Amino acid sequence: MTASPLTVPGSASGGTDGQHLSADLAMDAVTLRVGDLELMSSYYENALALTPIEEKARVGGEVHRVLGRGTTPFVRLVATPGLPAVDPRQAGLFHTAFLFEDQASLAGTVLRAAQDPRSRFVGSSDHLVSEAFYFADPEGNGIELYWDRPRDQWTWSGGQVAMDTLLLDPEAYLRTHLSDDVATSPGLRPGIVGHVHLQVGDVDAARTFYVDTLGFETTVGSHPGALFAAAGGYHHHVAMNTWNSRGAGPRATSLGLADVAITVPGREDLDALAGRLTAARSRFADEGRSVRVTDPWGTPVTISLPGTSTDELLAR
Repeated sequence: MTASPLTVPGSASGGTDGQHLSADLAMDAVTLRVGDLELMSSYYENALALTPIEEKARVGGEVHRVLGRGTTPFVRLVATPGLPAVDPRQAGLFHTAFLFEDQASLAGTVLRAAQDPRSRFVGSSDHLVSEAFYFADPEGNGIELYWDRPRDQWTWSGGQVAMDTLLLDPEAYLRTHLSDDVATSPGLRPGIVGHVHLQVGDVDAARTFYVDTLGFETTVGSHPGALFAAAGGYHHHVAMNTWNSRGAGPRATSLGLADVAITVPGREDLDALAGRLTAARSRFADEGRSVRVTDPWGTPVTISLPGTSTDELLAR
């Protein structure tokens, strides 16, 4: 897919050491199974100012629809009516986090999300590294909208980044940062998927899979019931928690999270990943331009090369 002009920069070293994911990876669109495609599409178009990018009907009538800003995908919706609803106690998605380039862009999208009557506002927080606002979509999928503080304002100690959950007044934030042009046309400002936060059954098992095997590096490992990990010195590309789902096992197919997608720069990154998966005796599929593996709770994770076409990804 086409890269966004907004990126989460990697470290100066870049590349891969064979044991870790590339510093230059990027999170791709999250795939959600949805019960009502038109409802969910209209919600993401209105509340997050997204536009349809691609649509494909699969054999059997299943419809896949990608929405984003410009040519940058944010979310892939797969129409699967009849499946059980999202269960907040099971493993799956805690939230998909959409990153914006400045506070005005964030404020404009927050206003749009708050004005949509189908949104459920969950809260807002200053995390020291970022400012974030939380919502849930009409089918119960979590959404984070956020802006990163400059990296030179982050504090690191012993390889861990300082994060917190401090009060952030949404009304004061909008008064301070909202501008007329962004309020009327927030969709003209770029954004990307900055990170994905998952619900898991066990933090140690999540560390074994996402850090020891996939190759992320722990950035916050001391938070009760949670683990944050990243590549390239970011605060986190993935997070895993047991706050609602402690002890959960693999979930049956249901609405909600269907796939976590990551892009890496080159085939050597996929080769290194395949080597780690083989050493860990993990089952995976190497499809040339992508490697696909399933986490311990049944969530597929797809790691792909840049430029993998939307059609290829929709054909998963």
